[in-house]
Formats: sequence, structure tokens, C-alpha cells
Amino acid sequence: MVSGAERLLGVLAAHGVEVVFGLPGVHNLPVWEALRTSGIRLVGVRHEQTAVYAADGYARATGRLGVALVTTGPGAANCLGATGEAYASGSPVLVIATDIPSTLRRPGEYRGTLHETRDQRAMFLPVVKGGWTLRAAESVGIYADSAALLATAAPQGPVYLGVPTDFLTADAGVWNRIPTRAPSVPDVTAGVELVAAAERPLIWAGGGAARSGAGAAVGGLASRIGAPIVTTYGARGLVDHPHVVHGPVHLPEVGALWDEADLVIGVGSDFDGMMTQNWRQPAPPRLLNVNVEAIRNYRPDVTLRGDARMVVSALAAAVPERPDTGVAERVAELNDLVRKAVEADEPRAVPLLEALEGHRVVADMCVAGYWVGGFGRITRPRGLAYPVGWGTLGFGFPAALGAAVTGRVVAVCGDGGFLFAVGDLATAAQEQLPVTVVLVDDGGYGMLRHDQVRAGHEPFGVDLRSPDFVALARSFGVEASDVDGFGRDFRSRLDDYAARSGPNVLVVRAAALKPPVNTSPRWYRAA
Repeated sequence: MVSGAERLLGVLAAHGVEVVFGLPGVHNLPVWEALRTSGIRLVGVRHEQTAVYAADGYARATGRLGVALVTTGPGAANCLGATGEAYASGSPVLVIATDIPSTLRRPGEYRGTLHETRDQRAMFLPVVKGGWTLRAAESVGIYADSAALLATAAPQGPVYLGVPTDFLTADAGVWNRIPTRAPSVPDVTAGVELVAAAERPLIWAGGGAARSGAGAAVGGLASRIGAPIVTTYGARGLVDHPHVVHGPVHLPEVGALWDEADLVIGVGSDFDGMMTQNWRQPAPPRLLNVNVEAIRNYRPDVTLRGDARMVVSALAAAVPERPDTGVAERVAELNDLVRKAVEADEPRAVPLLEALEGHRVVADMCVAGYWVGGFGRITRPRGLAYPVGWGTLGFGFPAALGAAVTGRVVAVCGDGGFLFAVGDLATAAQEQLPVTVVLVDDGGYGMLRHDQVRAGHEPFGVDLRSPDFVALARSFGVEASDVDGFGRDFRSRLDDYAARSGPNVLVVRAAALKPPVNTSPRWYRAA
């Protein structure tokens, strides 16, 4: 006999899953027993929300399926915020939650069974790509297979799978894996015609381009047609290419590329509100949409539906090559201008950004994170994870735990957001995860304090009493120290910590940084 728990883990292994993040409960302990001999690594966390954030961070870092295992009722409910972030950012995450025993469930009734929810799946439906609650133990294999395929199929996103606890010890029967087909490349003729007619093309690459591994293809197209490349938050580090602009379109000098373009080639982007300043950017004269689905925020002239890497490669091979138009030189000058603009706007942000160059970074929704997300020079694919999809404060540290399974990562957090998951310092210590936390302590919710002051109000309810973060980290067995500001001591300590094994925390005591222009209160375009 193969139990439901064994079948579940067997399906995950067949999909290449090597690590899962989870928290045990009375209903999911059979999975823990099966994990003992499964060959899949278990990273035990201290809160269910961390399990999903870590699975999301792992998925963003690797492009592979991230898996969270949680228990029934309150355990499942604790996952919703993190699952919503995965949904908004298109992360392939599978949330597997147990449910009450099927023998105790009565349709339409709430009986008061331990951890019972009237409809646990329904809680997840607004924040997942799809979801199922199993009705028979024999269906564990087919539904787990379907859920993994759905999460990783473009457009990627989180999927919920609910398993009544009694199915985990029951006979799971026979499982036949679902066959998959290779994606096909569409006819790119209509796109070629648009590109051939353009004199000032701009490539706008989004998260879908990053998830498909389209960096080399995008760089090749940019070189062939003489186009600068603007990347969204989800595509930072897509390709290290001389046409890549290291700044957001919210900065007027970068936004001018959009304004001047006679054709925008959108690759794997839905042109969301955070990148377009809630669509205050005018629609481009022509828009070529390379995507796996239709987009609604701007009306494309042509849509080439399919995998971004395959479509852009085909497009680059088919479009006529144009002579060099000095794009690389202009972009280099623009990147110098961007750095000078940062220095003029907030000089303290410059050493922070320079110190983080070359590192893999997971940034939280804090002022320092906004600077990194908008202006960090990220030069490696999947080199930045940033929760701007849903904007979930508290993402940075727990998501970095998942990314750290694959190697050293730096988490940039504020003092408020770090406390959301501070208990998982225990996870970092127990698993000896190579994560360096740069904790910028400005004594409160800096962005919200800025918003209040900007509106003419005194700060209220946004200043925070912080613990002794160094002593707190050390109490978990995590190495920690502090510095004043982002000067030489900060750079030296960060380099030292990043070269070590295991977790560490670097607390930066600093007055609140000025928020950058890519934060909504500073969007420059008129409504």
C-alpha cells in the first residue's frame, strides 16, 4: 500500500521538488512521518505565513516550484497574506493544507470539529490561480500532479490543495502521471512588421520575461534593433546588457524613453499600476505585446502569445537588423545621470546601493527596499525579489529564508517589517541558512511617517519602540552587530558577513531615508 502522504511526496519528487517549507500540526503529522525517508528536505518554520513566503522566495530565486505544507483551519488561514503576494507577483507556489477528516464533514454544516472551517478552500480562491479539496484518498496523486502543473504553467501562480487528514494514511491507489506537451512558437510575422516600421523602439521587460528565462533573447533583440531595455521590478537583473537602464520610469529622464518611443515591445508584462504610476503614463503610439495572455491595462496593436523566451528569440531572428544608433552610449549616459539623480535626491542611498551590487537581494516594503527595488544595479537573473506585486510588509526576511536554501542572500528590511517574522531567526539558526539581514532601524514605519508629514500632520502611531536587535538575534544563536549609517563600517561589515556561512544580522541605525521617486507619493506625472 502507498499511503496518501507517501503519494503526495512522490508526486512532488516527480516534479523535481527538493525542499518544502512547513509547520506541523495534529492533522498533517503523517506527512512529517513520510518526509523522514522521502529524500525531500524539510525546512521547519515558526509561522505558516513564513512557510509560504519562504516557498515564494525559493521559487523566485530558482524558477522552480515552491511548496508550503501547513495544517488545518487557523494554520491554513495564516497563509493568506503571503499567498496573495505570490499571486500578485506570479510565483509558482503550491500551498498544501490539511483539512478535517472527511468522515466528520457534513456538507453545509459547521459542527465544531477541531480546526474546522466551513469552506477552507474558499478562503484561498481570491488569492490563488486555482484550488481543490480532495474528495477521495485515491485522488491524491492526480490532484497533486494537476496542482503542480497548474502552478508552474504560464502564467505562473500559487495553487491551493486541501487534503482531509484521513486521506494521508489511507491507500492512495494507483497514480498515472499527466503527460505534458512542449509549447509551440506562434507566427511572429505581425510583430516583425511593427518592429521593422519603428524608428525609436523601446523594450519593456516584465516578470514574465524573467520567469521564462528570456534574458539572452531580450538582449539579442535589443542589440539587433537598437532598443533600450527598461525592466520592471519583477525583471530586475534579467540580462546584463549595455542597453539596460538601471532606474525606474518614474524618474523623468528614464520616463522620457517611454514618451519618445514610437513602439513599445512589452515582454512578459501586464503594465501594472506600480510601474506605470497607476496608468498615468500615456499609451504608446504602438504596442507589441509578447505574453502568454491578453493584457488589459494598455491596448496592444499586436499580441504574440507564447513563452517569452521562445517568442522573443523567434522575433529577433526574423526582424531586419538596423545599424547601431548609439543606444549603448545613450543608456550609459542615462545610467550615470540616474546615479547622480539619486545622489542629489538622497545621498545616503548611494553607499547602500553600491554595497549591495553583486549580491542577491530580497527587499521588503521599506524605504531602503524601495531604493533597492527602483535603483539597485542588479546584474544577475533572479537577483532581486521585491514584494511590489501586492505590497506585503514583512515579506523580506521570511522570503529570504527560502532563497537562502540556494546560497547566500541579503535581506533588506526595516525595523517594523522585520518584526513580522522575527521568530524565524530560530529557523535561520536551526537550518544554518546563509542569509544576511540588513536591518535599517529608523525607529518606525518610515514610509508612513513620511506620508503623514507630507500631508501636514504630526507623526501618529507610526513611531516604534525597537528591541535591542543585536541582543535579540544573538539570543537565537545568530551572529549580529550594528553600525551607524551607511558609511565605510557598513560596507566593510556587510562584505564580511556575506563571506561567512550561516545567518547573521547587521543593524543599521539611521534616520529615515527620503523615499525615492518610485514611491507613489512622489510620482511625477500629473493625473
